[in-house]
Amino acid sequence: MLVFASVVIALIVALLYLNLSAGEKRVSHEIQHLYRVEDPQFCRAMGMLLGPDIVRGNRVTALMNGDEIFPAMLEAIRGAEKTVLFETFIYWSGEIGDEFAEALSERARAGVKVNVLLDWVGSIKVDRGLLDKMKEAGVEAHMFHPLRWYNLGRINNRTHRKLLIVDGCVGFTGGVGIASPWTGHAQDADHWRDCHFRVEGPVVAQMQSVMLSNWSKTTGYILHGPDYFPVLPPRGEVDAQMFHSSPSGGSESMQLMYLIAITAAVKTIDIASAYFVPDEMARVALVAALKRGVRVRVITPGKHTDQQAVRHASRALWGDLLKAGAEIYVYQPTMYHCKMVLVDGLLSSVGSTNFDPRSFHLNDEANLNVYDRAFTQSLTEVFERDLQRCKHVTLQDWEARPALEKARERLTALLAPVL
Repeated sequence: MLVFASVVIALIVALLYLNLSAGEKRVSHEIQHLYRVEDPQFCRAMGMLLGPDIVRGNRVTALMNGDEIFPAMLEAIRGAEKTVLFETFIYWSGEIGDEFAEALSERARAGVKVNVLLDWVGSIKVDRGLLDKMKEAGVEAHMFHPLRWYNLGRINNRTHRKLLIVDGCVGFTGGVGIASPWTGHAQDADHWRDCHFRVEGPVVAQMQSVMLSNWSKTTGYILHGPDYFPVLPPRGEVDAQMFHSSPSGGSESMQLMYLIAITAAVKTIDIASAYFVPDEMARVALVAALKRGVRVRVITPGKHTDQQAVRHASRALWGDLLKAGAEIYVYQPTMYHCKMVLVDGLLSSVGSTNFDPRSFHLNDEANLNVYDRAFTQSLTEVFERDLQRCKHVTLQDWEARPALEKARERLTALLAPVL
């Protein structure tokens, strides 16, 4: 009996290690400030050192909240002629879930190749009957890392990506899940504040390849050919790249991308994050930027949040940033689910990635990096409109927290790497 118990404990420990460790050496040394965001060397580092090439000729349109986001996505699906690829973390049953299911099913019945990949944990609330109806219509729908014996070592690795690509030429990415909290226009506590982005141009091929990577890992099938990768002429004047990370293929790359962008900043850094839990390396980089004279502003949720533990862990880590001069704001009306990093009025990084260890080390994530002053200025204006609905947390406010609250936050912060 003792031997059996020892084996069980050893297996549990091994599974915990596999699920909580990326298995790679993490970035542990401060990155030197060698160039600015506007320096060509910065783009070389972002494109050649870290990710796919930065490609020209794209158009990116920002969409605010469900009232703008969902109609645009559904219009694209309903207009599909050849292919629809859809990967998302959250897909729940309900009115908006039914609407997407019907649009996807109708296209599949019309002969369009429809491929849907849902995260097993994030989409646990979807009615399996709804999925069955989609499959009966011809939709190829699969779950990412379902609870199976062969997935036990990867059960904490979730796809947090939000990707929709239609006919290989129109893409969507951002923070939105397919569920009722994202409907509306952030008008009350039941309707969340979020952003999504419609993309056209050559960078859509990169979005497609990111989605198809997880599709092949999940199903074993490779989707390719002109229906998925058509020739993509220029659609605008924006330079962009689709950046992605995964524990199975470079879990540190998303964090490293953020760190290099922060290290290159000389003027401004604006961070919008649903879950802002900066680890030691991120805090070191932000404090160094503040010491260079960079203005750092952060928006993160206030009392309206779906993850109170993350909120507590976040607040425990604000001290060094506030002492160095960072401006931290908490959104008041509803859950704030936006994910943006804006640097020096030139770089906008938007997509699924939160500023936390889970996004940096455990999840599959995807961000669209846009290198364009006009686009970044437009998002800065969005950021500043959101600031007007925030409460500014000063160093004095932070230090004046009740002792019990401080203790709870410090204790929760110990769990930050896995929240």
